[in-house]
Amino acid sequence: MELRPFSALEIYNSDPPGYSNDKLWFRGGFPDSFLAVSDDESGQWRTDFISTYVERDIPLMGPQISSVRLKRFWTMLAHYHGQQVVTTDLARSLGVSHTTIKAYMEILTDFYMIRQIQPWSGNTKKRLVKTPKTYLRDTGLLHSLLNISEFEALLGHPIIGTGWEGFVIENIVTQLSNKWRYSYYRTNDQTEVDLVLESPRNELWAIEVKRYSAPAIRMGFYNAYEDMGATHKFVIYPGSDRYPLNDETEVMGLIEFLKLLEKESANH
Repeated sequence: MELRPFSALEIYNSDPPGYSNDKLWFRGGFPDSFLAVSDDESGQWRTDFISTYVERDIPLMGPQISSVRLKRFWTMLAHYHGQQVVTTDLARSLGVSHTTIKAYMEILTDFYMIRQIQPWSGNTKKRLVKTPKTYLRDTGLLHSLLNISEFEALLGHPIIGTGWEGFVIENIVTQLSNKWRYSYYRTNDQTEVDLVLESPRNELWAIEVKRYSAPAIRMGFYNAYEDMGATHKFVIYPGSDRYPLNDETEVMGLIEFLKLLEKESANH
C-alpha cells in the first residue's frame, strides 16, 4: 500500500477558502515540509531528507550505492525533469555504464522518488518517440535539488514550465484508479500531448498543462489529438475559472479537474 505525500485535492478539501496550489507546488507534499512554519524550515527539512535517504534509507533496503554518486545522479535527474533522459550522457558524466544508469533509475522509481511515464502506444500513422519521460514525483524535492530556496526564484527559473507540468501530472496520476491508463504522446516531429488518459469506457483524454493565466494552445496539440482520436480535450492552468477554449477543448484549474476525475471514478 503506497502512502503518498499530500495531494492538491486533500489540501483543498481541508482548507478550501484560502487554498492555493502554490505552497504545495513549491514545498512539495511531505507533511513536515508542507506544514513547516517557514520556507527556510521547509527547505532545511527537504535537504536533510535527501541526505538521509541516500546515506541511510536506500542502503537499509538493500541497494549498496555510493551516497555521493546517487545524490549527484538524483540532482542530474532534476535537470531532466519532464524530459526523456539520455542515459549515455548521464553515464559519461558519472563515469559509469548506461546499464548502471538504468539500474539507478529503477531504484529511484521503486522507491517512489521518480515517475517514468511511458509513451502512448495506440494506433497512429505517425512515428512516435519511444523513450519514457521522467519526473521527480515531489516538486519540493525537485526544487531543493535545483537549489531553489524561494518561491519568487522559482517563478523566474527555467524549470517553472516543466516543474508545474510535473506537479499537475503527479496529482492527476495519483488520483486515477487502476482501471485507468496514462501515458504521453510525442511524434518525431515534436507534436506532443503532455498527458494521455485512457478511461475504463475506452475514452481518450488529451491533456495539455500550461503555467499561464490565459493559456494559448499550439497547433501541434490539435494535430496530436486528431492523430490519436481523442474524445476529450483539456487544458489545465493555474486559475480557477472553467471555460471552453473552443468547441472541443475546455480550460480548467487543477482542483476542478481532480474533482471531475473523482466523479468519473465514482461512476465507474
